[in-house]
Amino acid sequence: RRRASTSGAKPGHNSRKRALWIITVAALLLSIFLCIICFVVWMRRRRKGTEILHDQAAMNRPEEDALAWRLEQKSSEFILFDLSEILHATHNFSKENLLGQGGFGPVYKGQLPDGTEIAVKRLASHSGQGFTEFENEVELIAKLQHSNLVKLMGCCIKGEEKLLVYEYLPNKSLDFFIFDVNRTTLVDWNKRCVIIEGIAQGLLYLHKHSRLRIIHRDLKASNILLDQDMNPKISDFGLAKIFSTNDTQGSTKKVVGTYGYMAPEYASEGIYSIKSDVFSFGVLLLEILSGKKNSGFHQHEDFLNLLGYSWHLWEGGRCLELLEASIVEEIHAAEASRYINIALMCVQERADDRPTMSTVVSMLNSENVNLPEPKHPAYFNLRVSKEDESGSVPYSNNADTICSNNDLTITEEPDGR
Repeated sequence: RRRASTSGAKPGHNSRKRALWIITVAALLLSIFLCIICFVVWMRRRRKGTEILHDQAAMNRPEEDALAWRLEQKSSEFILFDLSEILHATHNFSKENLLGQGGFGPVYKGQLPDGTEIAVKRLASHSGQGFTEFENEVELIAKLQHSNLVKLMGCCIKGEEKLLVYEYLPNKSLDFFIFDVNRTTLVDWNKRCVIIEGIAQGLLYLHKHSRLRIIHRDLKASNILLDQDMNPKISDFGLAKIFSTNDTQGSTKKVVGTYGYMAPEYASEGIYSIKSDVFSFGVLLLEILSGKKNSGFHQHEDFLNLLGYSWHLWEGGRCLELLEASIVEEIHAAEASRYINIALMCVQERADDRPTMSTVVSMLNSENVNLPEPKHPAYFNLRVSKEDESGSVPYSNNADTICSNNDLTITEEPDGR
């Protein structure tokens, strides 16, 4: 009997041990499962917290850093240069490397370690161009690709330093040649034809064929750069405006541009459109033909601006007298008359009367087409003198005006941006 009771107790004992083992394993597995859940929850909260911190950092990040991030994401060809690279390339912005003074600061020549020559536009802290204009120029021109637009290679943003890095063009700008009696002979009629055609094609691309419709708003001789073959490239997009395909014109209370190149509706009312650029092109075309500046122009027989003088000669049937002396013998009378006719059509007072750049390009390439007679130009009875250049715009009524003084842009913003 004692053996029987002993053997009968073993199954009960084993059952208890098995139950205890099962409970232990289950508790262990439950603990592990709970640990896993806690870990997952902790990781998710940590990740969410990191994202919140990242978003806060992005919100607090200076606008310069935000621009740099956007540019890095949008273009693989656009280069964000280190300041040390630019300083090395320009020899610390030495006087020997200074190419000239642009509208918003000095421009320096530089050379990268691989031998590539660059032009570095350095935004002056006292200039009228703030970060908004700098950002506008960078993001805008980085998207544009045309043989008659200057190529923006990259930029550098470091503290107060804001730098634009362009391809280097060895022949400087158009004004360097056409307004200097010692250099004007270097630009014969054939070269001037190429320059005129190139500027027209560049504007046509901006107005019609690029992904964006762009109004340059500051087209002038000093903003036309020339490469080694004297091909023109439109530069300086700090003041440009972007239009949607459905827009035809815009308006602003802040008028920007250069004396002598601004369309009347823009200068007086702040209304700009593609026809504003057409007007500037017409002024530039007359300057290329005559070798004379519209701003500060005066003729000994009377005090007129270049537009008025050109109109005076046109009405009198003496338009060939407008031509610069070095090209008179190189150009046929009919061709000269056609170019002057096109220029005067572009500077007509009413914007609706002016052709589009598409029409201008067609007229430049159509020798046998009869052109319509132009109506009188804007400001044909005014004189833009040196005194006017240093003062207020004589034809500006309703808008705060920001204009260029001797091709340097000066900003006047009494009300801020």
